[in-house]
Amino acid sequence: MDMRERVNSALKDAMRAKEADRLSTLRLINAAIKDKDIAMRGTGDETSGVSDADVLAIMGRMVKQRQESARAYEEGGRLELAEKERAEVEVIEEFLPKQLTEEEVSAAIEKAIKDVNAESIRDMGKVMGVLKAKYTGQMDFGKAGPMVKNRLG
Repeated sequence: MDMRERVNSALKDAMRAKEADRLSTLRLINAAIKDKDIAMRGTGDETSGVSDADVLAIMGRMVKQRQESARAYEEGGRLELAEKERAEVEVIEEFLPKQLTEEEVSAAIEKAIKDVNAESIRDMGKVMGVLKAKYTGQMDFGKAGPMVKNRLG
């Protein structure tokens, strides 16, 4: 079952169970996927729609946005809004693959460097491309980038 079908199935289950908060988050995910579909239509690539990798990237961005919002709400003393953001993160993360540990990220970086025969910082783009192709949704590329840079630099 592809990601879109999993989200739609969960959406129907949430409707049946009358879980309002979960339902609203799943609708947000669906809306983001449909937005991406529409954006792809503008480029002339309307045959395939959004791939699972695109859906994972969308969900990864959604998680990151909600974590930042929760942090901002906490700093502003709006704990009930921060809690709502965290609840949305939990629902979104159900669809994401398990996050890699620090050691697994290091091992993945080493393997990617060997795969592309990277020798200097100039090869960082190639290494990041390999990592993004294999580990979308499993790794925070904001943290992986500096690790690759340190390894190559």
